[in-house]
Amino acid sequence: MTRRERLMASIQGRPVDRPPVCFYEINGLDEDPADDAPFNIYSDPSWRPLIDLARERSDRIVMRSVPFRKAPGPLDELTAVESWRDEAGSRFERTTIRAPGRELTMLTRRDPDINTVWTIEHLLKDAADLRAWIDLPEAPETGEPIIDAALAAEAELGETGIIMVDTADPVCLVAQIFSLGDFTEVAFTERDLFRRALEKASRRLLARTKAVAERLPGRLWRIYGPEYCTPPYLPPALFREYVTRYDKPMVEAIQKNGGFARIHSHGKIREILDPLAETGCTGLDPVEPPPQGDVELGWVRRRYGEQMTLFGNIEVADIENLPTDRFAEKVKRALDEGTAGRGRGFVLMPTACPYGRKLRPLTIRNYEKMVELAEAF
Repeated sequence: MTRRERLMASIQGRPVDRPPVCFYEINGLDEDPADDAPFNIYSDPSWRPLIDLARERSDRIVMRSVPFRKAPGPLDELTAVESWRDEAGSRFERTTIRAPGRELTMLTRRDPDINTVWTIEHLLKDAADLRAWIDLPEAPETGEPIIDAALAAEAELGETGIIMVDTADPVCLVAQIFSLGDFTEVAFTERDLFRRALEKASRRLLARTKAVAERLPGRLWRIYGPEYCTPPYLPPALFREYVTRYDKPMVEAIQKNGGFARIHSHGKIREILDPLAETGCTGLDPVEPPPQGDVELGWVRRRYGEQMTLFGNIEVADIENLPTDRFAEKVKRALDEGTAGRGRGFVLMPTACPYGRKLRPLTIRNYEKMVELAEAF
């Protein structure tokens, strides 16, 4: 089988020659070792072996968010953004929104050697801020989806992999503009208000999901955000109210156009798997093992594997830190549990990827071991 055929068969629940092995964000397409831009961690020579391995031997799933072409709206006139660099080379960005009765501000920082953006100040701090955010004018529902980059990536991949459309869900859009502590407090104590915020986020997000699903039918999708409503952040009883209710229409829009919806949720998922399955999704990642998660891969496979292709469940911390012989045992167990008995499919995959500028030789060797064991399975 080609790598594309192997992935699509796994996603569709058809037989495969072996389980696919994917490196999640590392795909050998998006990482450019020749780019010497200050924030490109992949220019460090230590990354070259992993980038080559991903390109040449992994079953590549390339994530693409789809932007929209739209005319300026009323919210643009209320928003100001300024950015600057400090002496250490870090880049800061401050966003200010003039909301009814108050000013909302957010500050982020990006460091040259770390491939992530840190939110130093979140846009919303309390329930009053959330009310002001809800009262902000809404942007146009959709606009025109710009699918050129997704199609270009698909063409470049050819038979070596597939693209995956990437989108947040409503709870993610609202939760991420709070700090985690403020989000949990407001979501738990102000349920009516929080539902109003989710309704606002859902209107635009669902319209966009429908538009993209129509223009890119038959693709794999990743919907991220449900982990905000897992223990210990919120009680499982709120999951249907905050997640299932809003993610199910997104899943239905994707599947109506022949696509495949994969739900992304880190952490403790055991108590929310029933309402998560009620969305109708046909994929789940990353099924984190204990102690990061609270459920074994085999347990999920037995109960939900006929509905969902499972993606996981190798912790990135193990890739970076475990001696290769011990790491190999975890990979073998994942392969055994992820393919045991009846089920739709399994893709061997880390829960995340390294984000520092320099990779240790141990990390490279453990990625190589993942490929070796998957190819021999």
